[in-house]
Amino acid sequence: MPEAPTRWELIRDVLVLQLKLAVDALRDLLISPASIIAGIVDLVRGGERPGRLFYSVLAAGRRSEQMIDLFGDADRVAPRAGVPARAERASLDAVVAHVERMIVEQYERGGITASAKSAIDRSLDALGRGRSPSQDPGGRRAE
Repeated sequence: MPEAPTRWELIRDVLVLQLKLAVDALRDLLISPASIIAGIVDLVRGGERPGRLFYSVLAAGRRSEQMIDLFGDADRVAPRAGVPARAERASLDAVVAHVERMIVEQYERGGITASAKSAIDRSLDALGRGRSPSQDPGGRRAE
């Protein structure tokens, strides 16, 4: 179990978080228009690989997100009981992918049904509990 941070380490981490938040905000301000412009250029240009510029912007955003590692200092302290490890926590991407899979499955079965709505509700509940929908014991898939 890691030791608790000292007072000065805490001050440092607070200041580093503020710096990271500022860098993250600046990155968002730059990536938003860049992604729109790249998407428009890709749509106008067309070609064999539609979306090449747009997905390049996404890849740059992902790399910058990993470099910023906004909440990485949370690892200084031991995880609390019942809180999933960093890699197992719910993410917006995981929820979107899970909901997307459910919608495609329901569409292939003949349309969106009440069971799909229930499955989406369970996924959103899992996100509220801080779990990935695929790892949540209460989040069974709609059949």
